[in-house]
Amino acid sequence: MQGIYVSGTDPRKTLTVADAVAIIVGIVVGVGIFKTPSIVASSSGSEGMLLFVWLLGGMISLLGALCYAELATTYPHAGGDYHYLTRAFGHTSGFLFAWARMTVIQTGSIAMAAFLIGDYASEIFRLGGNSASYYAAIIIAVLTAVNMRGIRQGKWTQRILIALILMGLVFVAAAGYALVPARTPDPSGQASLSGGPALGRAMIFVLLTYGGWNEAAYLSSEVRGPRNNMARVLLISIALVTGVYLAINAVLMNTLGLSGMSSSQAVAADLMDKALGETGVKIISTLVILAALSTVNAAIITGARTNYALGRNFGPLRFLSRWQDSGQTPVNALVLQGAIALILVVLGTGTRSGFVMMVEYTAPVFWFFLFLVGVSVFVLRRRDVHAVRPFRVPLYPLTPLVFCLVCLYMFHASLVHTGKGSLLGVGVLLAGVPMLLLRNRGGRKEQRRINS
Repeated sequence: MQGIYVSGTDPRKTLTVADAVAIIVGIVVGVGIFKTPSIVASSSGSEGMLLFVWLLGGMISLLGALCYAELATTYPHAGGDYHYLTRAFGHTSGFLFAWARMTVIQTGSIAMAAFLIGDYASEIFRLGGNSASYYAAIIIAVLTAVNMRGIRQGKWTQRILIALILMGLVFVAAAGYALVPARTPDPSGQASLSGGPALGRAMIFVLLTYGGWNEAAYLSSEVRGPRNNMARVLLISIALVTGVYLAINAVLMNTLGLSGMSSSQAVAADLMDKALGETGVKIISTLVILAALSTVNAAIITGARTNYALGRNFGPLRFLSRWQDSGQTPVNALVLQGAIALILVVLGTGTRSGFVMMVEYTAPVFWFFLFLVGVSVFVLRRRDVHAVRPFRVPLYPLTPLVFCLVCLYMFHASLVHTGKGSLLGVGVLLAGVPMLLLRNRGGRKEQRRINS
């Protein structure tokens, strides 16, 4: 491997707006849309509420995207959230976020989607007692290797996957409308919206399904064109995702009804079973695998960028900061990320569900740091008053304030409604504190050496 790195080489602007949108949509339109509609329907008091909460999820994601658009266009950097938190709150918060992303958030998300691929692939061909784990490990290793070849290979893999997924979702929607007779409308379906706990529970799963749009921040230093292109990437991505989610839920509601969705264990499979029988079920299984592959590939691309940024600022992990010039990708960061994800696959093996454990493992830590990023909009507005901001958050300070309140709510909910996996994730985050002390001690020694 020696000789392929150029010391000090930085990321180049190799991504078009379409490339970045494909990566972000690929992360967001993952497996959630195939799992959560029935849960959301069971928490909805009416068909009106069902569509409302999916629209509300898009609106909340838009609020967050507007905050990120200001940060990403003002401070374009491969480190994304790590860079914003460091600028706003100092190296302590930046380091702990990078540590959490490397060991919990991103690697947990990669393992989560890989486990789901394993679950579905095992229904087609089993690889023994721990078949799902074997498939998960293979997928992580293969897609990490693809991205080690270069960003060109990674982004074209993403383009192909997201094109197949969107075509598949359009086919599902068309088949549902054309081949399944519309049910008789339920008079109670147009009732007023429920509130309180029902709405809150529904929003937990809606926002889980919308999660991932913030990954655009890690591509900000590699997107071509003017800085405000990052705002375009975020807004186009959210608009596409919201449209897809509303269309799919409208089809499901039209054919299965609220009660049919609520009682279903796999709403999309039930829909396609009505439309095309066993062939339709196989189509849905293939779509789920493609969606999960897209999520894993996109998460591998963006996750390695934070590790790269961490390596530039933390001496013991300096090897992560080497950027491979020929492939325009942080190879060392990719290798470490893949190794940690494989360790999480091993930890998830033998549990009741590796997928569920990874959800619990990542959720509280993710929402805590997303809240801090929202707060950083206020801090950096006040601290860097003269910074050039190609895009400013509309309706400031109301927009970032609402976004921060949503993040706090989701952080609380992810602790209350999850199991032991959440405690493990928080524990791994706290394990970064000794690493932080090591970093600070090394910095003080270096300063004393310079002063002597």
